[in-house]
Amino acid sequence: MSDRKTLKIAAFAALTLSVVGASFLVSAADGEAELLARAQAMFKPLPETAQTPDRPVTPARVELGRALFFETRVSSDGKQSCAQCHQPMFHGTDALAESIGNQGKRIPRNVPTVLNTALQFSQHYGGNRVDVEEQAVKALPSGLAYGNADLAEAEARLRAISAYRPMFEKAFPGEAEPVTAANWGLAIGAYERTLLTPAPFDRYLKGDTSAIGSNAKRGLEKFMSYGCSGCHGGVVLGGQMFQKFGITQNYWELTGSTEKELFKGRDKGRFHDTKDEADAFMFKVQQLRNVAVTPPYFHDGSVATLPEAVRIMAKLQLGRDLNDADVSDIVAFLETLTGEMPENFVNAPVLPIAPFLN
Repeated sequence: MSDRKTLKIAAFAALTLSVVGASFLVSAADGEAELLARAQAMFKPLPETAQTPDRPVTPARVELGRALFFETRVSSDGKQSCAQCHQPMFHGTDALAESIGNQGKRIPRNVPTVLNTALQFSQHYGGNRVDVEEQAVKALPSGLAYGNADLAEAEARLRAISAYRPMFEKAFPGEAEPVTAANWGLAIGAYERTLLTPAPFDRYLKGDTSAIGSNAKRGLEKFMSYGCSGCHGGVVLGGQMFQKFGITQNYWELTGSTEKELFKGRDKGRFHDTKDEADAFMFKVQQLRNVAVTPPYFHDGSVATLPEAVRIMAKLQLGRDLNDADVSDIVAFLETLTGEMPENFVNAPVLPIAPFLN
């Protein structure tokens, strides 16, 4: 074979490889763009704050609310506060399967993280609190939480800490009596509306495709294709609807959940609030932001690890048996939802000086 012919063959081979390589790159780029477009249609990045027109976030309210979030002396036992269950060291949870409330009472549900919670459409597993402000107020007379006989008793405890008065006056100017349970709720709510945790997935949704790795992208594709995002969509990947827990079979058959004395049997979710049989086993779909760092899982903390929780959810809700690669990829995606902890949450404030008055 002549040298000229050999060179022609070599040139043709190089051109062919170049075209194939270019086609592969174009195909990969198209796939990357398509995945991002699908994700952007289904999820949204975190906003700067979770304030609304009727729930404004002002510096004075946030400063007061931050102090009240960590305040224990408004509880009847002098030990309970928002931070007692929603601890910074555990990413806004207490890491317990079931929390311990006022006077050591066991609360038969797992505490969800307070981070990003203000962006959900309601609070608690049964959705019996319309927002974080109502949740903060109704915790005051709850026997499982602050343990006050009524709101008046809680207000008396709050007013006994005199250094709070100027903080309330600054946060709620012009009110004849600003130190009230209602304003307690508004202040704590304003603070909680700042507890947002931007994560790598937010950067991805804004167009930075390098923000998450290839295994996480495989997990994202599976998360959407398998149907997980049908419930876990939106800004916080959940928190916007109620859904039956255990569509394909009873949830306790896979979670190992036990009967609870307070519920006189199985936890039926929203049913305990509405007494409507149509709400039996209906729970608010939990948000998935920071899910990788907030075990244990489910409403009763019955499952210890995220891979196990992913397998159980796929089986109970979708009737799908995931293999090890599926679980690994989906967990990798969920890990991209772990966000930056807010500075005003990581560091606890110094509170006004006053003794606890029983």
